[in-house]
Amino acid sequence: MEREITARADELGLRVRMHATDIDGTASFGISSAEPVVTASVFKVPVAVELARQAVAGECDLAEQVTVPAGPKVPSPYGLATFRHPATLSLDALATLMIGISDNVATDLVFARVGKPAVRSLLDRLGLTATVIDQDCAELLATIGEDLGLSYEDDERLLTKLSPQQLRKLRALQPDQTCRTTPEDMTRLLGMIWRDEAAPPQACAEVRRWLGLQVWPHRLRSGFHTDDVRISGKTGTLPTIRNEVGVVEYDDGGRFAVAVFTEAVDARAQAPERDAFIGFAAARAIEVLRRN
Repeated sequence: MEREITARADELGLRVRMHATDIDGTASFGISSAEPVVTASVFKVPVAVELARQAVAGECDLAEQVTVPAGPKVPSPYGLATFRHPATLSLDALATLMIGISDNVATDLVFARVGKPAVRSLLDRLGLTATVIDQDCAELLATIGEDLGLSYEDDERLLTKLSPQQLRKLRALQPDQTCRTTPEDMTRLLGMIWRDEAAPPQACAEVRRWLGLQVWPHRLRSGFHTDDVRISGKTGTLPTIRNEVGVVEYDDGGRFAVAVFTEAVDARAQAPERDAFIGFAAARAIEVLRRN
């Protein structure tokens, strides 16, 4: 299995680190699954857990209204960053956008509300020692502009032309200099969310709902071609980086957490075959786990 997956990754110019596990059992499969990886937007999952935990604890209210002002916002090709006028949304709506379409503006508003120290404390309590989230979206993307001496809006048009040597200098693509985790940490977190162990049951149910609303079908979902499978997940994307972590649930009750992190040899944006690889790798791993 590992040879098959890594051979496909090599064909596509990818390096893969991944882990899959039976949420209700002990079977697991991994490829460099304890190695640190760049989270990209996968870091939004622990932020969502902490928001839901605080809401259940009475430390915030998901109905709380937040106004998003007009003017410059965190760079993003969709969502609130594209709004031309002020908009007022609830914390629940912001969380839905943060997970559902990976809205960067919504993420930073939620992150500011829950606070970095609270997210750090959550990770410590859950024993996710390899996961570090010390930047919000604005801070993370700003490092790309700083490293290239440009604004991120300009960077997006130029990144695909950077050499591998130039890309390797970007802090946002180095696990030790940006938000990071391991595939094993992420499947452990997902398992705890699905077993109501990451936070009180009501909070875990909220996070499962948000993850189930993700709209992107091109990565994890692409590997599963039947309607008897429910996919809940969160993508993560940066130049050269394509990730997704999620849970695959079958009608027969089987539940599997999977985390696939890939790094490409170049920053080509239009590469659907690399997106689909995530679904391929996840499906093959879970196929093996279901036979055990």
